[in-house]
Amino acid sequence: MKIIALAALASTAALATPASAGVYVNVESNGSRIGSDVLGTTTDLHVGFEGGDQFSYYIQGGPAVVALSGEDSDWRLSGKAGGSFAANEKLDVYGEISLLTAEDSDLDNSWGTKIGAKFKF
Repeated sequence: MKIIALAALASTAALATPASAGVYVNVESNGSRIGSDVLGTTTDLHVGFEGGDQFSYYIQGGPAVVALSGEDSDWRLSGKAGGSFAANEKLDVYGEISLLTAEDSDLDNSWGTKIGAKFKF
């Protein structure tokens, strides 16, 4: 219940902030499969902030619903931070780090990284 209350408070704060401040809401669902076996789905309900020009950045976070195949779903916290750099007109370099809290305090949190380049033609 605490997570739901915090999400509602964050959403209210985001809606009260001027649009020019770069505040946004991002709802994203990621599913996992191996062959025909469904492992589960994680749905992030994030509030974030973004900005920048030649170097753009973002940070977002909030509750996440984790639904593993054959188990009850549970609520956790998740977040992402990242950015991109326009090296020139044809090349952007980007990166991201993400976090999903563990099911309980005896387990380790899940971390992810992403790095890449986008070439434009």
